[in-house]
Amino acid sequence: MIPKSPAERHADLVREIRAHDHRYYVLDDPSIPDAEYDRLYGQLKELERVHPELVTTVSPTQRVGAEPRRELVQVRHVSPMASLDNTYDEKEVVAFDRRVREGLPEGARIRYSVEPKLDGASVEIEYRRGRLAQASTRGDGITGEDITENMRTVRGLPLAIDHDGDLVVRGEVVILRRDLERINAERVEAGEPPFANPRNAASGSLRLLDPGLVDKRRLRVFLWQMLGGEAIAETHSETLDWMQELGLPVPLRHWVCDDLGEVRSALDELDRSRPGLPFDVDGAVIKLDAFAQQALLGSTAKFPRWAVAYKFKAERAQTRVIDIVVQVGRTGTLTPVANLEPVQLAGTTVSRASLHNAQIIEQLDVRPGDRVSIEKAGEIIPQVVDVDASVRLPDAPVFRMPESCPSCHGPVSRRGDAVALRCANPTCPAVVRQSILHFCRRYAMDIDHLGEALIDQLVSRNMVKDVADLYDLTPEQLTSLERMGERSALNVISAISASRSQPLSRLLTGIGIEGIGAVAARQLAQVAGSLAALLEWNGDQIESRLGSISGFGPKMIESVRAALADPIRRAVLLKLRERGVSTEEPQPVPAVGQGPLSGLSFCVTGVLSRRRQDVHADILGAGGSISDQVTRGTNYLVAGERVGRSKREAAEKLGVTVIDEPQLMRLLSGQGLDPKKTSQT
Repeated sequence: MIPKSPAERHADLVREIRAHDHRYYVLDDPSIPDAEYDRLYGQLKELERVHPELVTTVSPTQRVGAEPRRELVQVRHVSPMASLDNTYDEKEVVAFDRRVREGLPEGARIRYSVEPKLDGASVEIEYRRGRLAQASTRGDGITGEDITENMRTVRGLPLAIDHDGDLVVRGEVVILRRDLERINAERVEAGEPPFANPRNAASGSLRLLDPGLVDKRRLRVFLWQMLGGEAIAETHSETLDWMQELGLPVPLRHWVCDDLGEVRSALDELDRSRPGLPFDVDGAVIKLDAFAQQALLGSTAKFPRWAVAYKFKAERAQTRVIDIVVQVGRTGTLTPVANLEPVQLAGTTVSRASLHNAQIIEQLDVRPGDRVSIEKAGEIIPQVVDVDASVRLPDAPVFRMPESCPSCHGPVSRRGDAVALRCANPTCPAVVRQSILHFCRRYAMDIDHLGEALIDQLVSRNMVKDVADLYDLTPEQLTSLERMGERSALNVISAISASRSQPLSRLLTGIGIEGIGAVAARQLAQVAGSLAALLEWNGDQIESRLGSISGFGPKMIESVRAALADPIRRAVLLKLRERGVSTEEPQPVPAVGQGPLSGLSFCVTGVLSRRRQDVHADILGAGGSISDQVTRGTNYLVAGERVGRSKREAAEKLGVTVIDEPQLMRLLSGQGLDPKKTSQT
């Protein structure tokens, strides 16, 4: 037998390693032990060391090679990445099917493709002449961030495919639950906050500047769309099959359904299989399969008319209450929390669940030792939803809220007719801890590397007594703490220092003025212009300047007045100004012309299909205004899922029109509302 040349051996090794990568990272079904894979990979590296002329950019050894970037670069998508309209029950699926049939010629044969809706981060990937050329995040749907080098580290994604032309595909980047557990354990060990869920971990990983760090996260990707697929096949499902033949990672299962009965069966089968999947699936995507029919239906301003996302009901799990403890939040609010026997729920191990307040505990009649059902509100926050009193221990004590603060042991009280108890001590250690944690959140000052464990140490050692003290910390102080090496300390100091340039609106969100959310904080910051100007306002100026802001009612104005007059809060703001923190607010560029929402005011609440800030941006871009609260000046309350009673009651009292997200999309596109679907309360 004639020995193979180095080039032939190289080609064989590349082909074999790619096949094993596909089985391991896409199918989750490795065919060889890790040690055998490492041996093959080592042979390839050695062969390329001896014959460097064989090294190409698509070799498995070249997935991680780029130097860390200094910043993320914006790139424009080939075509807009539209969102999907959401449905939550079978009636809405039937309504979707009816709209599809009404939009197509009578008697047309209709087939649907049903696929898992992965709970991750959407990406667009371009292959040019068969080689991976560019990848980007979804961003705002029009432009995203260039993550090409990061996506090269995703082992299940081929660096080269057997296709001579250009190809644009889209998909979802996910992290397996077992990998998230490993990552979070490492983050806790390093004193960093753990990721709340796999979706946050995947999204955060994609935006890292160092591809070497991304490689350690073991990201996976599954592709659910090929742009221009009609040039390859007549249906979407056929393009998925073609992509799979190219070695591209597509969903492990998809269904082609001839009628609604088969769609229901596919949804049921997928829902039943969720607990056994290694990654999070929060629903299914139902698509009209034929490309010609998709083209006939087209899209609205935001959603394709030929596809819809079906969201599964929140998963429930049963467990036992070990005990009930009371936590103190940044505003001093006392919140009862159930410590639970650990149980798997929606891809994570849950050992604690919120009980909200004394009234909820009384309604549920939950007691230590009880068998309870828990679910995740919005797939994120675990909460107790039911108690099985039939198996309660006969001597189970009734839980009572404490008469003093469990942290500082000071007095607690209720404000007016509020249900919640509060600690009135602003220097309470628990209040200080939670205030600092809130200040560092991504939607506030966005300070990385400051997790709960580190903040606990800073507060307990009196190194930080308020948020302004963060800016006085030194690397030497931090290295004296547990599990804090020199590199970690420098990362913390760097993140704190970088936050100085955040705008005033972020600072006002971070310090947490009662009743002032992110929207109101931005409005307040734009009127004030700078922290120095805000601190100089007197009572009359507060009244006149805030009274002119749409959505600012008497309670919000009084809340700002109280915050600026409070000696402790004012002292912290003065310290922040002295340290050069968030002193200015960029002024908005005046809008050109009139948008479809010009002159209209909106309040947005509940769980939406997109991030709240993205919905706000659409409203503002269309000429509308936004308020955090429902007031007499509010025209529409946009209500998503799981809306609280207070805003609905306010809308009913003030006669504000309540609309859902699809109706908002109609307004944004310049269409009128369907009066049959509008709630004029």
